[in-house]
Amino acid sequence: MKAIQFKEYGSPSVLEKVDVEKPSLAKDEVLVKVSAVGVNYADTARREGAYVVPTPLPFIPGAEVTGVVEAVGSDVQDVNEGDRVVTLIESGGYAEYAKAKAASLIPIPDEVDDETAVAIPLQGLTAYHILTTMGRMEHGETVLVHAAAGGVGSLAVQLAKQFGAGKVIATASTEEKRQLALELGADEAVDYTKENWRDDVLEMTGGRGVDVALEMAGGDIFHETVKCMRSFGRVVVYGVASGDPAKMYPSGLMNRNLSVIGFFLPQIMKKPEMFKRSLHHLLELVNTGDVNLTVGGVYSLEEAAKVHELMQGRKTKGKLVLKP
Repeated sequence: MKAIQFKEYGSPSVLEKVDVEKPSLAKDEVLVKVSAVGVNYADTARREGAYVVPTPLPFIPGAEVTGVVEAVGSDVQDVNEGDRVVTLIESGGYAEYAKAKAASLIPIPDEVDDETAVAIPLQGLTAYHILTTMGRMEHGETVLVHAAAGGVGSLAVQLAKQFGAGKVIATASTEEKRQLALELGADEAVDYTKENWRDDVLEMTGGRGVDVALEMAGGDIFHETVKCMRSFGRVVVYGVASGDPAKMYPSGLMNRNLSVIGFFLPQIMKKPEMFKRSLHHLLELVNTGDVNLTVGGVYSLEEAAKVHELMQGRKTKGKLVLKP
């Protein structure tokens, strides 16, 4: 089968098209003929050797796939060949075929197309659990969403409103992206590339600050975000897109009873019922139109390097999708 693989860490140029064997199945796994693959910052971090956990070489990236079940392991009972499914996997999505645990598969409603479905799992579950499980957002609270025109951010803006946020403040780097965030339901939008952007956030909250912040940039953005927090506020860190991990002194959180919380989506996969329940909920919200997904571009599998360049160059909006 055709796949995109890298044999060394580096720039997008290390991604190469290769011929490899189809994955062999364990008793509890299924083989999925891939119809769409979601592209994420985790893929670029894997490629650079900078992911949260080690990335073995050679490596086929890709953690979220949609497709049709082509074969099932001997112990699989509730999944059939021909089922149309979406799931998260550890790796191997940038390929014509991928294997997945049968227990992790979610059926795709007929009304939801492959490109939309594949835009849900990684970024949708991240936004969902940052707000609820980790951020413990309560009705009426104020939420700050960075990179609000991106995959996670655009979903987080909508979910925060769905879950009862009193105010959602979005940040984005361009007027076009800020306008998109407002159209998705944000109450205010801030240019976080300008100096003293946190003053705008504080003014928008009457000087009180925000209750929950979704932070994935690191560096100075993290430190400025902490300064935007209200007493008892929660900053949920789910990435370091700048490549500059922030250094902090925990004692500095004490005077306002602040919390800084880390989130790593693969840990949710270790709780299958939580994973499936929340993914089902997200699919329902998309199917009913309560949450709208922004698919920023659909590319062929061979264009993976180009897609990585566009993503890391901050030249995209919404979800980027590869199609084998």
